[in-house]
Amino acid sequence: MNAIPSISEHIDEKVINKIIQDNFAALAPAYFTLTSNWFVRAYDHYKDIDKFVLIIYLIHQDLIYFRQNGVKINYDTFYKDKPIEINKINISDISKDLGIPKESIRRKVLELEEQRVIKRIGKKIFVVRDTLYSAKAVDTLTEVANILHEFNKILKKEKLVTEVYTVKEIILAIKENFSYCLYQFNKFWFIFIKRWREELKDLEVFAIGMVVVINTIKNPKFKPKKPNLDSYRKEIQGSDKRGVNAMSISEITGIPRATVVRKIKYLVDKKFLHINDKKLITYNAKDSAFVTTKGMVNKNVLSLSHFIYKVFNQIRIINN
Repeated sequence: MNAIPSISEHIDEKVINKIIQDNFAALAPAYFTLTSNWFVRAYDHYKDIDKFVLIIYLIHQDLIYFRQNGVKINYDTFYKDKPIEINKINISDISKDLGIPKESIRRKVLELEEQRVIKRIGKKIFVVRDTLYSAKAVDTLTEVANILHEFNKILKKEKLVTEVYTVKEIILAIKENFSYCLYQFNKFWFIFIKRWREELKDLEVFAIGMVVVINTIKNPKFKPKKPNLDSYRKEIQGSDKRGVNAMSISEITGIPRATVVRKIKYLVDKKFLHINDKKLITYNAKDSAFVTTKGMVNKNVLSLSHFIYKVFNQIRIINN
């Protein structure tokens, strides 16, 4: 920080939400890329997304401690030679925060211990250093920076700011106040994950569905006529005539093909996805699935707005 930040330069959360609502088409590719890629990476770690979420939750306890005590840790220091130490594990709290049944939490904690991903000493749990390093937010950091960069470009277009930070500048700013920024991202992400788990009961189902969604969004022929969220969600339905098959989804996610086929059937039966005579799957939510998706996206955009409000304003202070 080169100068004392001005309160007048602080961008209001309601303004941020309106900008996202009005310009969703510009943010959507970066936002959904983060979403799809994060779940693919999460599955790749332990072939069980909930296990990875549990590890991130345990790591997050350090971030809560830092936040409560006003401690700011940079990226390199956070990942330096040390395990994450948790005084005690409260199964009920984890179950409530993540929406995972208590018995599932107990079983996954035991399995992670057997895999030497975590270890217990008395009532304390340690996330071992190798686990912390493997969960390092390298790709996530870049993908978040891409979202913030696209948002920054919209702000410039709307004449709300005069500068646009590069992706590299945003990454460096996040790394400087890494514990704060990761804390804010995890808060947003845990809420996001819990909402979809409650709806679909299975995060692997969501990961599979997101591959179909991102295939639609990145179709060069998909060019929304209007940038706002309401128009975007209507125009995207059934816009992809190419589709993607179960084998390709299996290769992208790492989830076995037989499992992919079964979970696709669930999403098709629930009318989130469509499958044609050639077994190609496309995104075309109908009836209650469209209503559910609309409500979920609205809630998640509010949460995204809060995250951007917290982190983008912090980046502006750091780069002042």
